[in-house]
Amino acid sequence: MSRADAADRPNVLVILVDDLGYGDLSCYGAKDLKSPHVDRLASEGMTFSDFYANCPVCSPTRAALLTGQYQDMVGVQGVIRTHPENSWGYLAEDAILLPQVLGDAGYHTAIVGKWHLGLEAPNRPNDRGFDLFHGFLGDMMDDYYHHRRHDINYMRRNTEEIDPEGHATDLFTDWACAYINERSGQDEPFFLYLAYNAPHTPIQPPEDWLERVKEREPGISEKRAKLVALIEHMDDGIGRVLHCLENSGQADNTLVVFSSDNGGQLNVGANNGPLRDGKQSVYEGGLKVPTIVRWPGKIEAGSKTDLRALSMDIFPTVLSATCVEVNHEIDGRSFLPTLRGESQEPLREDWFFRRREGGLRYGGKTIEAVIRGEWKLLQNSPFEPLELYNLKDDPLEQHDLSQTNRAVFNSLAASLRRQIQRYGTVPWQKPEK
Repeated sequence: MSRADAADRPNVLVILVDDLGYGDLSCYGAKDLKSPHVDRLASEGMTFSDFYANCPVCSPTRAALLTGQYQDMVGVQGVIRTHPENSWGYLAEDAILLPQVLGDAGYHTAIVGKWHLGLEAPNRPNDRGFDLFHGFLGDMMDDYYHHRRHDINYMRRNTEEIDPEGHATDLFTDWACAYINERSGQDEPFFLYLAYNAPHTPIQPPEDWLERVKEREPGISEKRAKLVALIEHMDDGIGRVLHCLENSGQADNTLVVFSSDNGGQLNVGANNGPLRDGKQSVYEGGLKVPTIVRWPGKIEAGSKTDLRALSMDIFPTVLSATCVEVNHEIDGRSFLPTLRGESQEPLREDWFFRRREGGLRYGGKTIEAVIRGEWKLLQNSPFEPLELYNLKDDPLEQHDLSQTNRAVFNSLAASLRRQIQRYGTVPWQKPEK
């Protein structure tokens, strides 16, 4: 694509938040929480009621979103951690990431915020196609103000270690705005992947935000108040980023995608709405996430869809919207026709979910699920039997039909086994040199 052609393409802003519950936005039904800026995105774009994260934890969903592949097909079966003995994935060196494809098509590419797909070459953001990295290389922060993990500083600007002051949400917001303002008037369109670490633990909102929630919501528990304040503070940051788009004259030509990497963490007060369980689980509360897409003039304002889609489908959708071809095989499918108000067939027949984890609860083994139509087969513990649910009749996954509907059970189990065999072709540990 020539520079002139690229200049006609939309900018792309993908906002991925961390551990946001399906019911933890006011536009998704929260009564004790106010999220006016994300709500505004919904009022100006399309809201998804049936959008799923690829995995109920961080790294795998990020790998899926950035590659358009099931996470296992790029080596990220579980969480990539600081300590090798507790790390359950390694981003395949031959995986092709979205910034590489867009960069080749004339886009300037940046990530601000949380990376969580590798700590060293060749798996750092600048190694994988991002022109700019301004954020946190590792997984969670142990403190939103000190930005350390196990006493190691993973804050970077590209490959340079930095040690900024301030709440991580404010820093990521400021850096995103700085990037947007820098790109104003440039010939190249931009792709910005803004990955907040909020509202992941530790639940550490600024004190003034916490006090505001307590004053507004009498009777709210301390635990819930802290999480609500952390989310509202993040929403305010998103509002500032959207304001920067508008002030720089770029909002009308920017596709904005908002989603979460998995469901909310229940033991810190998250609300996953009318769904069972939460983060870490392959029940619906761990997988179904709030997702909104805005593209002025292209997406009908205030529209809603029940089209089922996955995190990895964002990859081909962005490429379709930017008229960039995918020249390699991917698992993701574009939902751009739906965004444009056109009817669209289901993106796939079988929808697979998988996670590998350590500790005594998982033992290095995996949990899985597969959805086909209204049926869902899952194994939420590697040490428990498979369960079968009809999501249409039993959305809360309360009535296991594994013993009474063996035909569906056997068909889905066979499909799941075939997919697991496919995953087995890709290593998920660092290769020996």
